[in-house]
Amino acid sequence: MSDVLSHSGMSRRQFLHVSLTVAGGLAVLAPRQACAQSDRKEVRWAFLSDTHIAADPENNYRGFYPYRNFEKAVSQLAADLPDGVVITGDLARLTGQMGDYENFRKLLTPVLGKRPICLALGNHDDRAVFLDVFEDHVGRAKPVNGKHVVAVEAGPVRFVLLDSLFATNQTMGLLGKAQRSWLQAYLSESDDKPVILFFHHTLGDGDGDLLDVMWLFDLVKPIRKVKAVVYGHSHEYKTSELDGIHLINIPATAYTFNDREPAGWVEAKLTADGGQFLLHALAGNTQLDGRIEGLRWRS
Repeated sequence: MSDVLSHSGMSRRQFLHVSLTVAGGLAVLAPRQACAQSDRKEVRWAFLSDTHIAADPENNYRGFYPYRNFEKAVSQLAADLPDGVVITGDLARLTGQMGDYENFRKLLTPVLGKRPICLALGNHDDRAVFLDVFEDHVGRAKPVNGKHVVAVEAGPVRFVLLDSLFATNQTMGLLGKAQRSWLQAYLSESDDKPVILFFHHTLGDGDGDLLDVMWLFDLVKPIRKVKAVVYGHSHEYKTSELDGIHLINIPATAYTFNDREPAGWVEAKLTADGGQFLLHALAGNTQLDGRIEGLRWRS
C-alpha cells in the first residue's frame, strides 16, 4: 500500500490545506499561522463530525434528516458564536457530489466570515469536488503531497488537522508515512503548547478504522505536548484514554446507527490544563443533551 496517495488527473487544488479564516472565505492556515487568539487563557470551540449533507435536502436515513440537523446546529452556533469550528469529515452524504458541497456551504452561511471554520475530509468526501466548490478561496501551500494538513493556533492550545481520507466511499482511513513524518517534524520544532490532533477515522483494529493507528501512537505517545485526539466516523459519542492521551469520539450531526447514541455536536472550553466538553444533542438519544465531561491534560 502506498504511503502517499495519488490519483490520475489530480489538480493542484487537491493538495492544499483547507480551512475558513476569521476574515471569511476559504484560506490556508500555515503550520504556524495564528487565529488572533494567542493571548487567550481559555477558548470555546465547536466540534462537529459526519454532517453527511446531500444534494437533496430531504435525504434521510433511519428517520434522521442530515440537512435539518446541520441547519439546526449552525443556527445554534450563530446564536452564540464560539471562537471557532472544527468539522472532522464526512461532510458529504456518500460520494462527495457537487450538490452535497453546495448545500454544505449554503448551510454554513450564518457563521461564514465570522469565525474560523476548519474542515477535514472523511471517507465519504471527494477532495477534487470539494475543492471545486470552494476553489475561489483556496490557497496554495502543501506540506504533505496529496493530504490536507491544517495547524491552528487557538489561544492556550494548538490544533493539528490531519487527513485520514484513503479513497472516496471506502471505509478505511490512512495517514501514511509522509504525513506521519511531517507531523513528527512539526511537533519536534514547535513549542510546548498543548496539541490536539483531529482527523476523521476511528482508532480500533477493524478494516474500517485508521489503518496506521499503531504507527501514529508510537509517534505521539512519548511527545508529552500531545494531549488529545478528536475524531468521528463511528457516529458515537464517547471518551477514553490511552497512555494519558484523551480520545474524544465526536457524535455525528447527521444520524446515528443505534438508538442509544445522540446526533449533535460538542462545545469545548479549552485551557492549557484541560477541557470541558458539553454535548448538544439534536436528535437520537436527546436525554444526553447537556452532558458535561471534564478532562485534564497529561503532564
